[in-house]
Amino acid sequence: MPGTDHHQLGQAAQDGGAGCIDVLSPPPGADPDDCLYVALHLDGAASVRRHGASTALEPGDLLIGTTPQPADLLHDSACRMVHFRVPCFYLGVRHGDVRRAGWLMARGSEGIGSLASQFLRTLAGQIRAHRARPGNHLARSVSDIVAILVTDLLERQNPVHPTAAAGMLSRIRDHIEENLADPDLSPESIARSQHISVRYLHKLFQQDGMTVGQWVRQRRLDVCRRELERPSRRQTSVSAVAHRWGFVSHSHFSRAFRDAYGVSPREWQAYAAQTDGHRPAGRQQAS
Repeated sequence: MPGTDHHQLGQAAQDGGAGCIDVLSPPPGADPDDCLYVALHLDGAASVRRHGASTALEPGDLLIGTTPQPADLLHDSACRMVHFRVPCFYLGVRHGDVRRAGWLMARGSEGIGSLASQFLRTLAGQIRAHRARPGNHLARSVSDIVAILVTDLLERQNPVHPTAAAGMLSRIRDHIEENLADPDLSPESIARSQHISVRYLHKLFQQDGMTVGQWVRQRRLDVCRRELERPSRRQTSVSAVAHRWGFVSHSHFSRAFRDAYGVSPREWQAYAAQTDGHRPAGRQQAS
């Protein structure tokens, strides 16, 4: 990815002040406070206290949490950071899971953290250079990468399953992903495919704080949400999308979608169509 002018990034950090950059705005009806904050460290001495130990930050490192400012962050007057805000609506992660985990840290020099850091630098640089929000595709790419990063950090920070059970749960989730469109997908069919009892299947998911049915429903809702916002699906009815991904009842799908995202599927489809290519991104607001 092309480099971003470091002076521009530093100026963007200064312009942000106590504010932050909104990567994407929440859709109508969604809770504006249901979001995650990402701090990108640019330069200067900084460290964060985590798990009883102090960890020094390097340029490009990321801190992710549920409050505007990282807790237990120590820095000198020359430290510069850029702060971003992303609605949980777009991330597919639960606000409570991140809050319980505390501030998550990702090195900007390795793995998914490196990719996320580069995209966030580009986003901040474009805002500074053009004094306007970047395109929706960049904003969505940033939110998708942050979603992958947060999921990875949560899984690594909270290894709650023994190795054998974790492997089994991973295989079960892969099976669910491959069969989301099957309306007959059920705890019984899932257990049968893995040669385990339904009781053991439920026990595996209970360790994650949700039932098998809740997991399947949420994954189907996530896929439907993404499909409803695609330009190629604008002429497709909400009922057709719901049916395609295993929802037999349109009314049940609509209620589940609103409960999960705060808006109806029809409202979300209309919002995505109206704002495609113009969705507010990069707008700076006070935290």
